[in-house]
Amino acid sequence: MSGARPAKPTEPWRQRLIRGLLYGRNVDRTAKARARVGFAILALAAVYAVIGGRLVMFAIGADAHSARRAAAQDAIATARPDIVDRNGEILATDVKVPSLFGEPRRIIDKDEAIELLTATLPDLDTVEVRERLSSKKGFVWLKREISPKQQQAIHKLGVPGIGFLRENKRVYPTGNEVAHLIGLVNIDNQGIAGMEKWLDNNGLADLHRAGFATDRLQRPVELSVDLRVEHALRDELLKAKEKYRAKAASGLVSNVRTGEIVAMVSVPDFDPNNPKEAHDPDRINRLTTGVYEMGSTFKAFTLAMALDSGKVNLNSMWDARGPLRYGKFTIHDDHALGRMINTKEVFYYSSNVGAARIALSQGVEAHKAFLRKMGQLERLRTELPESASPILPRRWAELNTVTIAFGHGVAVAPLQAVMGIDALVNGGYLIPPTFLKRTEQEAMALAKRVIKPETSDKMRYLMRLNAEIGTARKADVNGYYIGGKTGTAEKVINGRYAKKRVLNAFTAILPADNPRYQLLIMIDEPQPLKETHGFITSGWNAVPTGGNVIARIAPLLGIEPRFNLPPSDRLILAASRTTQ
Repeated sequence: MSGARPAKPTEPWRQRLIRGLLYGRNVDRTAKARARVGFAILALAAVYAVIGGRLVMFAIGADAHSARRAAAQDAIATARPDIVDRNGEILATDVKVPSLFGEPRRIIDKDEAIELLTATLPDLDTVEVRERLSSKKGFVWLKREISPKQQQAIHKLGVPGIGFLRENKRVYPTGNEVAHLIGLVNIDNQGIAGMEKWLDNNGLADLHRAGFATDRLQRPVELSVDLRVEHALRDELLKAKEKYRAKAASGLVSNVRTGEIVAMVSVPDFDPNNPKEAHDPDRINRLTTGVYEMGSTFKAFTLAMALDSGKVNLNSMWDARGPLRYGKFTIHDDHALGRMINTKEVFYYSSNVGAARIALSQGVEAHKAFLRKMGQLERLRTELPESASPILPRRWAELNTVTIAFGHGVAVAPLQAVMGIDALVNGGYLIPPTFLKRTEQEAMALAKRVIKPETSDKMRYLMRLNAEIGTARKADVNGYYIGGKTGTAEKVINGRYAKKRVLNAFTAILPADNPRYQLLIMIDEPQPLKETHGFITSGWNAVPTGGNVIARIAPLLGIEPRFNLPPSDRLILAASRTTQ
């Protein structure tokens, strides 16, 4: 038929099945195609983004990882907490400095690298640098702690395999002021002396190894020292050393109620920013590492022992009519009175004969036991690693008790003598000294009673009486009601006591009626002066130096001056009897 439509070609069943699965039925194939093209574009864009990101990571990933690893190693090896005084003043802190290193395996032309580096840093040892860069190691130090200007100059050289690491360098803003207390560190920022070494010995080194000792995780270490008091004490000691042409001078301020060391100075000292000075044997800390015969300051222990026994009182009489002969030895007084004297006079006239007779009245074993109880016969341990053991007689006989009674025959660290004197005046409690902040409650938890309260009252009375009429008069600063005891010890030179070479000591308490602080002043080998009338004993140099120090530090310590106070027998002794 002429009007019939041509028949549609028959679609194979397989194609119909595939088309149905892909497009479904009654679907706009044009719209579907546009959607598929858009999806393909997004997919390709995502793939290219992933590839680009990976390329960036590969480009910087190795250096970033290396930098992070170096930074972690840097923190573990060198980070240290700040050290501050009791008022928060910084005594030691870290600053970041660049250090120069090399990677021998990456250096192409070693000769050129060595020539350029030594030209930029003339203090580099050419032989040593060549040896290090010629090794097969992956990392070698070339110079620690370079300046930013040097770093910039080396950076401009563009030498492959040469780089920089930022390290922590320890700096001490106060310089010499607290050198013997703070100590110092080595080139790796590890403590090698003083409180710096104590930090490493008490957990800091372990934190370094564990990776926790980072700059942000460490709290400042608060010390008991007061930088203001330290400065005043050091200033006066330097003046005294120069004035009396002494070999050395040292001083210490302690809180008698807590055992805190508020100031400690030993000159000559050193600048911890210049570690080479610390190796000078004349710059030791004489207060902890030195041991000395303390002279007549030890008479305080002798009298306290007798008074605490109950067998002796302040009015007991002692034969000082002449020298005391003991075997081939003769004990005499510097200013012989030639009469019987009472216990008070033994103290403020500083009678060697009287002190010897008092010690003998107690017996050798009682004497040894008392000094041991007062912490004088064993090595004193504090936070400072540097300490020395006392020098004691091998066989302690009566002659030893005679000489030790007035401060000869036993050598102790001055700090442990201070600890004992603190106990004599604070009510009778022996408190271990500390260089860290401590409250009175914390101190009493560590304290041990060693003498009766009434014995402590009598010792404070005797020390005040000595400032009123005895050898400590030149240190009696008006308004501060101090007490004190002097000591002059002849030094042993070539096995003999040398009369012209002495170590002078003066220990003062303030205020004497209710002590808060003790001051120790030591002058090593002072020379006779016209103004001292040729005398070299403690009363002419250590005592006036102590007076100068007290006038400066008492206001800093919060001690208000009081004037027109009654004498010691009324203010201290009478008050003690009323209390009892």
